[in-house]
Amino acid sequence: MYRLLLAAILSFTIFGCSTEQQADTTSATQNSGIDPNSALYEVEVKEGVSHEDVIDSLKSISEGMNFANAHNFYIDENIRNREVDPQGIKEVYTYCNLTMGMDILLDHPEFLVFAPCRIAVYEKPDANNEMKLYLGLDRPTFDLKSIKNPTERAKKSAQDLEDSLIEIMHRASEGDF
Repeated sequence: MYRLLLAAILSFTIFGCSTEQQADTTSATQNSGIDPNSALYEVEVKEGVSHEDVIDSLKSISEGMNFANAHNFYIDENIRNREVDPQGIKEVYTYCNLTMGMDILLDHPEFLVFAPCRIAVYEKPDANNEMKLYLGLDRPTFDLKSIKNPTERAKKSAQDLEDSLIEIMHRASEGDF
């Protein structure tokens, strides 16, 4: 049974996938302003939504969507510990939904270098030089472009994962729970 399954997967991988092309976007991302040539997806936090609101929203929404918060990196604190002004908030929150990411990892274990998914929370000056809060994502579908001959299953999984993370970001940017 195991050999039959392995042979089927191998056949699909060899004969069912294009080696030269892969889809950059699908339905959800085609209409959301995603640049298919950029790994970065960025959302400005709505006026009046505080940093604390964003963090509470990320926690609540991600847990409700079955994502585990694997670890957080408080880059700004580490910069401050070196007696340097971090120039605003600089944090990275890592999330994992093994159900969504499992297909990518089973087909392409090397994709682990991109896991778990990261949402950054940071401040940067806007056009008027006022500090604004943003959420940023390293897009899983873009990262998958670094894998040679990704399977259709991995592409679908990466897209589902990306769509979910973008939903989390947009809802958190509005202070939603």
